[in-house]
This record gives sequence, structure tokens and C-alpha cells, in this order.
Amino acid sequence: MMKKHLLALSAAAVLLAPQAVGAEGFAINEWTAEGMAMGGARMFAENDAGNMAYNPAAMTKIQGEKFKASVSYLSPHGKWKAKSVSPAQSGSNPTYSDTWDQSGRNRVNPGIVPGLYYVKQLNDKEWLGMATYTRFGMICQFERDSIVASNAFSSRLNGTSIAMNYARKHDSKWSTSIGAEINYVGLQYDKNLGYPHLGMSGPLHIEGTSWALGWNAAANYEFDDKNEFAVVYRSKVKHSMEAEYDAHSIATTQGFAPEGDAYGCVTLPESWMLGYGHKFNDKTRMDLNATWTRWSRFDAFGIKFTPGIYNPNPKNWEDGWRYAIGIEHKLSDKYSLLAGIAHDERSIPDETADFMVPTGERDTYTLGVQYHDKKQTVALALGYMDVGELNMASGHGGSYHKAKMYDSYTKMVSISYQYNF
Repeated sequence: MMKKHLLALSAAAVLLAPQAVGAEGFAINEWTAEGMAMGGARMFAENDAGNMAYNPAAMTKIQGEKFKASVSYLSPHGKWKAKSVSPAQSGSNPTYSDTWDQSGRNRVNPGIVPGLYYVKQLNDKEWLGMATYTRFGMICQFERDSIVASNAFSSRLNGTSIAMNYARKHDSKWSTSIGAEINYVGLQYDKNLGYPHLGMSGPLHIEGTSWALGWNAAANYEFDDKNEFAVVYRSKVKHSMEAEYDAHSIATTQGFAPEGDAYGCVTLPESWMLGYGHKFNDKTRMDLNATWTRWSRFDAFGIKFTPGIYNPNPKNWEDGWRYAIGIEHKLSDKYSLLAGIAHDERSIPDETADFMVPTGERDTYTLGVQYHDKKQTVALALGYMDVGELNMASGHGGSYHKAKMYDSYTKMVSISYQYNF
């Protein structure tokens, strides 16, 4: 029976890989409805297969065999304004506007984040789990004929992690886990190359995929029946992407073939997640969470085209922290309320900020409800993410020289279902 469940989950994971995306973000934390409802600080849940994502060492809190499916809907909104570059005349230099004379908005293009989790208790000391969920993803879309389209008018990163973990309970206090990860990314990137006012305009479309390997490790320590601590490490994942580009309408002005192959390398960063859980009583508990991510791994997103043209596209992101607090309160034997709040530090510097990932610091507020009985668990969560302003000090050689994202936010909905075998 266990072998059949693992094979079914493996097949579903591969099929879901091209579909899992995030919305106007990069790091994704909405892995289950309960996890979203607690701001991503759900690391010590009892009998929850979603522990595979938040804290694999806590799989030892699961009794028997459980399967969980989750889907989160993320809908981004935002506005932009920019200072334009006037066309250069013969014998003169371009003129740079001092006022915000161009504006627009992020076109609503929701992202879907699915997750599948399976955990099996092998004996009193050993557990095995498998999951597919999204660690990194994004989706943004702007007006195709706007001046910011010279940087990007559409960018999408579909990301999925397929993970398998082994967990062991060493004694009444210590549990650990080790796991392997297969990470998939699918990139779609569209921009207008050249300068529309000089008659050198045309869309460039890049699309490619990559699979790479990573690993993770976790440890969970219970001080007593009310307090526990956990640490989760996830390794960096280095992708070497093979892609294809299409630039038929601008081939003669830019000096490279109208279509061909492109290559790029990007390293998704490692992270450390620290958690502390406290039970006030049998009904109410609180989880605290801090996650450090080495975003400085994302120093560039360079693309090399087959004619020998290389676009370095520096990023130079900075390492950053995410902080979260979550509360779970049992109303009865079957119903629970959950709430959370989280803060993500901004890691994108003004000098290299662009419309490919136009997000600043993020404050997230969430609520949820859960129903559970002996055979199943159903949860629903709602969330609102307030995204801070992002100033872009450079136009990256396009039709604007400065820009800003503002009034940005994301609406979130998530639902989870768990079946207990």
C-alpha cells in the first residue's frame, strides 16, 4: 500500500511541476492552508503531513499514515510610475525627465501554489515522507506597450520542489530528519528590446526549464510538554538553464539571429529556519519563526545567446530575514481558529531593482479555520500581504531612467485537505 501511495504522489509531483507558480514574489511560504493561516510559523503541528514542508523533523509527531493536498491562490496588485527618456536627436543627447510622467499598473495575473504531502510512520522510531511544494516562484505582467516593457512586460518562474525525507525519533526529546530535493524551474521572460522612439522596437521572448538537486536537514528538541525548538536547513540549488529565444521582429537592428538557443545560470539560495513553540494550555499554542536566506547568491541573472551576445543583468541582492508568529486555538474537539503575522525584509537594492521581481518588504496578515475528525482534516485560510515601495534607480538602458512600484498588495486564499489512513 505504501509503495502505491509513493508512486502516485511521485507521478502527481512531476505533472504539477510546470504549474506551480508564485505571485509577485520569489520566496514562497504558503505551503498549506494551516501554514498560511499561521503566517508560515507552523513548525510543531500534531498529526499534520504538512510538517514535511515546514519542519521535516516534526514528522515524528504523526501517528500512522497521512496524505494531504493543498492549493493556495495568490492575486497581486500594484502601480508603477516612471521618469521617461526623450529620444535623442541627431547631434544631441537624450533628455531625462525630472517628473513622474509615465504610469501604469501590474496587470492582475494570479498565481497558483499546489502542494502534496504523504507521511508514513514505519515504527516507533522511524518515519518516511514525500512531498511536492513550491519554494521559489513569481509571476508579473505589465502593459506591453509601456516604457517599462523595455525592462520586462511579463516574467514567470514556475517552481516546484519534490522532496523525500527520513525522520527518526532518538528519544523523548530529540528528533532529526534528512532529505533529498529535486528542484524544477521553468522560466518565461518577455521584454521589448531596443527603443520604440528610434524605430528599434520589438519583443524578445525567452523560455526554458531546468532540473537540479538539493538537500535539507532538520532537528527538533522538546524541552518539556509545553516548549520546543527546531532548526531547518535547506541547501542552495544551482541551475544551469537551457532556453530558447524568439526575436524575429528585431533581428536586423540588434545583430543576432531571429531565434536560437540561450543559456543562463542562477543559484537559488540556501536558508536557515529557526522555530520556537509554546503551549499555553491544551487549547492554545503559539509558534515563533525566523528564517534567514542567503539572497546574495542571486548576484546576477545572466543570459548568453548563441551568436555570442551576453547580457550580464546584475542583481546583487542582499541577505535577509523573515519573521513570523502564529497562534492556534481549539474551539472544540473538531474546530480550531488560526492567525498569523509575518514580516519579510527587503533584499533588493535600488541600483539593480527592476520589473522582473518588483517587490519590496512585505507584511502579511492571515486568518484561518480548521475542521478535524478521526479520518480527515479540512482547513481554509485568508491572507493579505502589504508590499512596500520599491524604488528603481536605474532604467537598465531602456526607455525610462527611474521608476517606482507603489500601492502594491497581494490577496491570498488557501485550502487544504488531509486524509488519515
